[in-house]
Amino acid sequence: MNPTETRAILTVSLLAAFVDGEKHERERAEIKRIAEGLSADDGLNLPTLYQDVLMKRVSIASAAAALESTESKQLAYEMAVCVCDADGTQSDAERRFLDEVRVVLGLSGPAAAAFVQDAEAMADAPLTTDAVTPTGATPTTSVSTTAAVPAVAGVTFDDAELDRRILNASIVNGALELLPETLSTMAIIPLQMKLVYGIGKSHGFELDRGHIKDFLATVGVGLTSQYLEQAGRKLLGGLLGKMGGGLLRGLGNQAVSSGMSFASTYALGHVAKRYYAGGRSLSTQALKEVYANVMQEGRNLQTQYLPAIQEKARTLDAGKVLAMVRGA
Repeated sequence: MNPTETRAILTVSLLAAFVDGEKHERERAEIKRIAEGLSADDGLNLPTLYQDVLMKRVSIASAAAALESTESKQLAYEMAVCVCDADGTQSDAERRFLDEVRVVLGLSGPAAAAFVQDAEAMADAPLTTDAVTPTGATPTTSVSTTAAVPAVAGVTFDDAELDRRILNASIVNGALELLPETLSTMAIIPLQMKLVYGIGKSHGFELDRGHIKDFLATVGVGLTSQYLEQAGRKLLGGLLGKMGGGLLRGLGNQAVSSGMSFASTYALGHVAKRYYAGGRSLSTQALKEVYANVMQEGRNLQTQYLPAIQEKARTLDAGKVLAMVRGA
């Protein structure tokens, strides 16, 4: 894929990120940071592209004109869908945007609809997981957004088992970072949410999706921005999509991957464990500081667990990933 097509795909992705006009300033700043970081890695002037998108100096039509192959058009559409679904089910504005993208790119309606269906299934996947069962816990009911049921008195849990689950989840998400499918990249976010849900439940908390999103945002993990960074690095490294060697290239060129997914999952897991074990007593600033410290620990461990990550990547495909997110 030539640089012009790469830039066009990133243009469509950034347009998708801002189409609903509801991005928190924190998420907008994170997307800007990512654009600057990716530009430094590849030599593309993405900060200018970011400004062009915000100032509406680019459009779907202008980006589409730069996409020559069917494969690049399909990839642009898939990334746009995943960006819209990264933070949950699509809004009406996002649906209209994606319909326009599909029409302008001249893509098949049924094929596009099938991809949207799979992406929506990931976005709506249940949080229920095979969490460590807390001893002495009683069933709790679902709660409203941003709320969490207080911890159950006398609950105990298997600390070593939680550590094992956090490490396994980190290895799986590190493996997803090496796969070429756009949906595999998108799957990292719901799997991280399921991990946090399971850890909270293990400490007697029944969490809903809104609470977990707030927890991720508090420590500094934006849903849309995280997908953009992961997919953007794959795209610039020639790994994303069905072109350029796919999985074998990902395994052979670890520079494509920053190891971010392993490290961020590891950090989220251990921060969540400390947070819910302590009855949610950590302040916002303390959560951010702990996350930053454990994130660095995760980056250091990623090299140690790289063989396990690569081996896991060889066992996964798009079907298995979707089933895993759905809890099958």
